[in-house]
Amino acid sequence: MSFYILQKSQFLTKASQLKKPQCQSKWSIKWTFRKTLLGNSNKNSLDSTISVQANVTRSFSSSNQGGLPNGNQGHLSNSSGANTGTTTSSTSGKKGGWFTWSGLLMRWTPIGVTLFAVLEWHFHNQRLKKEGLPYIASPFQANVYCSLPLRMVSRCWGWLADRNVPVSLRPYVYGLYSKKFDVQIEEAENPELKDYRSLSQFFTRSLKEGVRVIDSQSNLVSPADGRVLHFGSASNSQIEQVKGVTYRIESFLGPDNWMENGTDTNSYLTNIKHDKSDKTSLYQCVIYLAPGDYHRFHSPTEWEPTLRRHFHGELLSVNPKIAQWLPGLFCLNERATYIGKWKYGFFSFTAVGATNVGSVQIYFDEDLKTNKYLGIKPGHLKTKTYDEIKILNAIKLNKGDIVGQFNMGSTIVLIFEAPNNFKFNLQSGQKILVGQSLGSIVQE
Repeated sequence: MSFYILQKSQFLTKASQLKKPQCQSKWSIKWTFRKTLLGNSNKNSLDSTISVQANVTRSFSSSNQGGLPNGNQGHLSNSSGANTGTTTSSTSGKKGGWFTWSGLLMRWTPIGVTLFAVLEWHFHNQRLKKEGLPYIASPFQANVYCSLPLRMVSRCWGWLADRNVPVSLRPYVYGLYSKKFDVQIEEAENPELKDYRSLSQFFTRSLKEGVRVIDSQSNLVSPADGRVLHFGSASNSQIEQVKGVTYRIESFLGPDNWMENGTDTNSYLTNIKHDKSDKTSLYQCVIYLAPGDYHRFHSPTEWEPTLRRHFHGELLSVNPKIAQWLPGLFCLNERATYIGKWKYGFFSFTAVGATNVGSVQIYFDEDLKTNKYLGIKPGHLKTKTYDEIKILNAIKLNKGDIVGQFNMGSTIVLIFEAPNNFKFNLQSGQKILVGQSLGSIVQE
């Protein structure tokens, strides 16, 4: 568009001869359209044009206050303001470049952190491969994983799972969940989906009478529905959480100060055994409960708990893949450990918490409160903090008695003393149900 410099008198004469003032409005729209087409390729000339257009608008409105309708004047003013605002935003877009403080924090830092993490992961895996070791997490990777706000996520999930689900949506929500995780809803005591108020109530549903048969001939039966992650005997105070990945019994159970006849000269494994001879050994079995499994757990044998320890640990996932990757996973996680005795000596039953497990509930221990808020401490492993309570009132649990429930899938760990002729009748990875045999004493 071209502009001509006219004297003030000639400009007013030309303006008074306009028959259709609406042309000013059309001219402004056409000029705005041309500005849009120009884009940023002709920014310098565009800025000067905006300045001239603004001056013309002010001169015209001051010289001929009654020449144009108010609507047209407003249109010119708004068009100028919009164009000026566009130019301002384009200019401000130059801020926050790569070589500014904001660019350093928002662009370079994430790239550097990601590059460091990838290199650390690569060189760590290369070292494990060269030494022929399983692919497990490095201390750095474990600290990063433990720094994630998984406890906060689990608390939010616990709150959400306890919310009331509208009756009309219950068949769809629970039906989708059942299909996703292969829930056997026909085994539930109440198979009517509309009767479950919340997801938490659906998770902890009870079973029909007689659906789970307790093996009376076996010395030890499964306490829960789930998958057997690992089983076997303990040696040198080390036990396996999965094949090839071990953890220390002392880190899992805590100090052996509950034993009255323990000595500093004996090993931890020998101290916790009731029979100090070589006629007995320590065994362990790990059972993982998937989200679709029956979430209540039962007593695996006749035994008497005398001590409870609540470890305020992390809430990491206990998925089998994570268990293979992170050593000492069960020692890191929050857990409720019940220590006592059975027919053959030492016996312990541990319910391990996990990500999205709203809480662990033990029916005979109402004081137990899990998944509590412990503050945000990135990289801090809360593995040595625990509460200890002696169970004064004698509690005797029979085989198959209900013990408690998870408000989502998790893990049960059994560590017990038994004669050397105790044999497991299991396979690693096997699916097992409540009451099915874990192992028995083989008579020679």
